[in-house]
Amino acid sequence: MKIKSAEFVMSNSNVINAPKDRIPEYAFIGRSNVGKSSLINMLMERKDLAKISGKPGKTQLINHFKINENWFLVDLPGYGYAQVSKKKRVIFQYFIENYFKEREQLVCTFVLIDSRHDPQKIDLDFMRFLGEQQIPFCIVFTKADKLGSSKLNKQITSYKKKLLQHWESLPMTFLTSSSTGLGRKEFLDFVDGINEDVAKDFK
Repeated sequence: MKIKSAEFVMSNSNVINAPKDRIPEYAFIGRSNVGKSSLINMLMERKDLAKISGKPGKTQLINHFKINENWFLVDLPGYGYAQVSKKKRVIFQYFIENYFKEREQLVCTFVLIDSRHDPQKIDLDFMRFLGEQQIPFCIVFTKADKLGSSKLNKQITSYKKKLLQHWESLPMTFLTSSSTGLGRKEFLDFVDGINEDVAKDFK
């Protein structure tokens, strides 16, 4: 897939107000500071499409970007950031859950995982939530350039073993690096394939 256009459309905190376009939608979510904005910018070959902040927890709304005029990329708030107030965490949880439960255009969710870290309960719990809601998802390991190949393979293997304790089969996984562009072609080819498969459902 070649990215011809990538434009910010809107931010909101209520799925009811999300764009009404009948086109496939892909959600990006992960723990705060997982490198979500950097990954989005790398995939779209834009420096500032998604705003990057040195302060975790910056994304606090549902952000829609229209890509190539035929699909949406959705940047969701990160979860698990302790310095966000308890009240805000409750609000985030409420509108994020509503988004996943009610957004009919959503065809796949990309759960971002920092490849440097061991499996975290909060990530596993969130994937379990997606499974309970029967929402298709993939795992995107970020910051793969930060580890040597041996350590990286060990981390990914460890994560997959942990997942197989709860899942009968593993979801699709991607290795990515915002710095080197690793995984960009594989990711976009995957989205392109889904877009073709679901095209008839959006007519």
